[in-house]
Amino acid sequence: MKGINKKVISEFAGCSIDIVYRWSKRLEINDKPRSGRPVIYTEEMQIKMISFYCQTTPLTGCGRWSLRWAEKQLNKYPGLIGKSISHSTIQRILKKHNLKPHLSRYFLQITDPDFFPKMEKLLPLYLNPPDNLYCFDECTGIQILQRLAPDLQTEEMKKRLEEFEYIRNGTIDLFAFLEVKSGKIFSQCRADHKIETLIEVFEKQLKTLPENETIHYIMDNLASHSSYKLCELIAKYCNIQCPSEKQLDKVNKRREWLQSENKRIIFHYTPFHGSWLNMVEIWFGIIKDKCLSESFNSAEAIHNAISEFVEQWNTLLAHPFKWTYDGSGLHQKAVDRFIKMLENSNSIETMNVTFLSKQFFLMINLIEQYWKNVKIEIWMRLYELIDIKSDHLNSLINNDDKPKRKEKAKMALKYLFDTLRNCINRDHDISA
Repeated sequence: MKGINKKVISEFAGCSIDIVYRWSKRLEINDKPRSGRPVIYTEEMQIKMISFYCQTTPLTGCGRWSLRWAEKQLNKYPGLIGKSISHSTIQRILKKHNLKPHLSRYFLQITDPDFFPKMEKLLPLYLNPPDNLYCFDECTGIQILQRLAPDLQTEEMKKRLEEFEYIRNGTIDLFAFLEVKSGKIFSQCRADHKIETLIEVFEKQLKTLPENETIHYIMDNLASHSSYKLCELIAKYCNIQCPSEKQLDKVNKRREWLQSENKRIIFHYTPFHGSWLNMVEIWFGIIKDKCLSESFNSAEAIHNAISEFVEQWNTLLAHPFKWTYDGSGLHQKAVDRFIKMLENSNSIETMNVTFLSKQFFLMINLIEQYWKNVKIEIWMRLYELIDIKSDHLNSLINNDDKPKRKEKAKMALKYLFDTLRNCINRDHDISA
């Protein structure tokens, strides 16, 4: 920071000039010589220890280090960081740098090349919902678990005690329709989620709705959600002739017909691998927490519990969920994540060609439709990585045993590289 104007630093860091002055004083104090014991673990040693401990797969097929495991490994091979070390010291160094490599979170990687156009069709429905907008989904394979002993709770206990061991009494499937404007739920429990079961449940819900009003459904891409039998049901309740099975012989044709707006009932599908855009998932999270984690000795018992909870929900708790997400920043995040995968050679090795092709096409669509939503520096980094890793990527593609899939991936990779290069050169010409 010496020799650099404080105002320049504040603008670069995005903070006030007062904060820059305050931290400058602190750093000046820290840089002065002090009395006391010399540093045992130098900054270089700490960096080596951190890079060692933060490996996600230290050994083939193994997960992350534990503190004591890392301590024994480093003490057996002291040359790794230059000195033996205790597990408590490892912990202190990690804490000092606010590192928690033992923690992880799930994430959903975008795999649908048309994810963003599909998302843009759904968001306006949530931000300004029409009348009769319903989010539909199934919660499948709910286990009916009966704990061997009843729960315990006494005055001395701050938490309820639950028996660890349980008996399985089968599974059930829960179908739910969330009315977006009110938050109310129409639900049905069934033993399976076959197409015939779905049709039966769907018709029950349709019978509760006005006969002459437009109805909208949001749902995911499960095969039964675009079956021909469902098309027949929707045609019946729209009082129109359903196209023949030959005309709707492919799933994309059936989805296109179900989404068409020239009928009373209109479907809206979430992107593939984008079921989090279905608002009914919020309610599924609530019922799992409040109801489904209890002990049940039969299917009838869990059916009754769900029925009572839904009644309570619709009577006392139902409310419209406020949807504020507008997709901002997700375009760049999708590119960032793909870049991180390409930067890691181990990640490339674990990718299959189908996934890789989808990522290529996703990037192509982002370039062609959302170029300005991602910083030019990010696009340039992606271009550099594809150039550097091209041999690695082509080798992975060539090892695939499906000729058509291989050819499609090669074509997508070349098109992505050429498109990126052309767009970057175009932007450079404009800026020049």
